[in-house]
Amino acid sequence: MDQFLGVLAFAKSLDRTLVLPSFIEFNHPQTNMVPFEVLFQVGSVAKYTRVVTMQEFTRKIMPKIWPPEKRKAFCWTPRKAIYDKDAEPGCHAKEGNPFGPYWDHIGVTFVGDEYFGDIPGGFDTNQLGSRRKWLERFSAEEYPVLAFSSAPAAFPSKGKVWNIQKYVRWSSRITEQAKKFINETLKRPFVAIHLRNDADWVRVCDHIDTEKNRPLFASEQCLGEGHHLGQLTKEMCNPSKQQILEQIVEKVGSIGAKSVFVASDKDHMIDEINEALKPYEIEAYRQDPDDMYTSLAIMGRADLFIGNCVSTFSHIVKRERDYTGHSSRPSAFFGVHSAKRHIEL
Repeated sequence: MDQFLGVLAFAKSLDRTLVLPSFIEFNHPQTNMVPFEVLFQVGSVAKYTRVVTMQEFTRKIMPKIWPPEKRKAFCWTPRKAIYDKDAEPGCHAKEGNPFGPYWDHIGVTFVGDEYFGDIPGGFDTNQLGSRRKWLERFSAEEYPVLAFSSAPAAFPSKGKVWNIQKYVRWSSRITEQAKKFINETLKRPFVAIHLRNDADWVRVCDHIDTEKNRPLFASEQCLGEGHHLGQLTKEMCNPSKQQILEQIVEKVGSIGAKSVFVASDKDHMIDEINEALKPYEIEAYRQDPDDMYTSLAIMGRADLFIGNCVSTFSHIVKRERDYTGHSSRPSAFFGVHSAKRHIEL
């Protein structure tokens, strides 16, 4: 989703119609493609720029304007193949998973490559001369379709595109599932929290350089561009259980919350949270099984949200709360503002 905002801005800047991508789900050993319209409202995105669903493109548009002999992949610069050591350097757009299955699902085989790394700014068309170069070199007449081996957008996303999130709204199915869970399980006001605590995430946090204070993943969402608002710490990325419980208790007390919702990639800490919340006589809840899309929608509707400063998953919720609706809704981050109350574990 982070790069999708940049891709929307890129397509709009070039006056191109964006083919809405499918979202990739990994269910080992299978890779599933979820159509954009299953998760989000096409009409809402269309208020920002011209779009078309993947299904409409592949069935009605692709056969007419993009014949098999003209299907070229776009990438920054040639690279060596990972699996075929004898292959010439190129984009290798279909190499590996999910790239091969993704393009096979669409029904595309590439016959050549195009490179754009020498264009000033690459896919950042805000840089001087970039947009003009794209239009001159890759005209719509000669290149009716620009198909990229990877998203033509920065990761993590930059602040200048965050407000585009207001056009990316959950589909009616996801919205109704979120409303149903809230109405049947939670009591308002409620606090929603997002925990990142699997083994892979712990290794991500090991990359924090406290001396250079470089942005990591979505850390600019709480520390500002270039971290001009403060120092990124490991506590913000991988807070201790003590820190998590103290902040939850603080925020519950601050808004008089009647329930807590928890989303996590591994440990939801339900028992520990409920123990800490006993004085308030409220409980924490989770989805079981956890559906990440519905969890995101639930967190977006919370009265207060506590997320992970570094997580791009948390950032989806933060952007939705900041830009979707008539006014922004309060959000906080673990480790950024430490709670004062001490909880015994």
